[in-house]
Amino acid sequence: MEQRLRERMDEVESALLDHTVSEAPFVTEAARHLLTAGGKRIRPLLVLLAGEAGPVRGAELSSDIRRRLLTAACVVELTHLASLYHDDVMDEADVRRGAESANHRWDNHVAILTGDFLFARSSELTAELGPDAVRVQAQTFAELVEGQILETLGPGEGDDPLEHYLRVVAGKTGSLISASAWYGAHFAGAEPEVADALTAYAAKVGVAFQLSDDILDIASDASGKTPGTDLREGVATLPTLFATRSTDPADERLRTLLAGPISDEDEVAEALGLLRAHPALGQARAYVAELVAEAKGLLKVLPDGAVRTALDDFADLIGDRSA
Repeated sequence: MEQRLRERMDEVESALLDHTVSEAPFVTEAARHLLTAGGKRIRPLLVLLAGEAGPVRGAELSSDIRRRLLTAACVVELTHLASLYHDDVMDEADVRRGAESANHRWDNHVAILTGDFLFARSSELTAELGPDAVRVQAQTFAELVEGQILETLGPGEGDDPLEHYLRVVAGKTGSLISASAWYGAHFAGAEPEVADALTAYAAKVGVAFQLSDDILDIASDASGKTPGTDLREGVATLPTLFATRSTDPADERLRTLLAGPISDEDEVAEALGLLRAHPALGQARAYVAELVAEAKGLLKVLPDGAVRTALDDFADLIGDRSA
């Protein structure tokens, strides 16, 4: 199965290059800018992995099912890619995936329109998959946008900042990863009970994926990401939200540092040191571990075997990133 998935992911990669071609060479260049910069491709991988949960797999799959799974894998990755272009404009980011962000290389107008172009491409492909896929894609897109809006507005008066943040993550990250599992299971002909369970599993794994990034931003010096990025930008994350809930007088300095963006590098280092020694980091890790365990529990609808093991391992991989 591993070899089969690798081969299909190669097909996805080739198809993504085809789907980002425009009649205008500049649009092709801009659309491929982040695509060729890399990325984990966890969404298309999850489409294909969930597609293994159907009644047949491997060489027994019909050419129509193979085509639908490939198309769905491209839909979710193009949607994700489009959202990155828009996110970088809103965040005024300079770098994405180790390369210049599109808004920094060109300008905001180019980045926004390129994102729109990619959303249009994903919509064209979704239409090929039929009305059920169009409905799911529309619902997912609404959740993505709602998550972005909630993040932009911040928690309202009387709102719990942690609950608000988890709603943002569920919308911005969990929704598309959840849809990826639905696409794979649905188009592979899995039983509705199985498709529903995998969709719920992926929603939890998707949230855990983002929360593990939150932890890595504080805890890891070897993740390929500069520690403290969120602190510099004043972005509240799971560990910092747990930390700011503390009423311990000894945490007053940390709460002061976390009150806004930190521009002084010495203060960033100080905040990282305090957070790494704070129980909030353990709380965050425990929260992610619980999400992963809940996700794996949903897999009981699947029989023991390679597919369930792979999905278990997929969830563990997400959790282990922050352990």
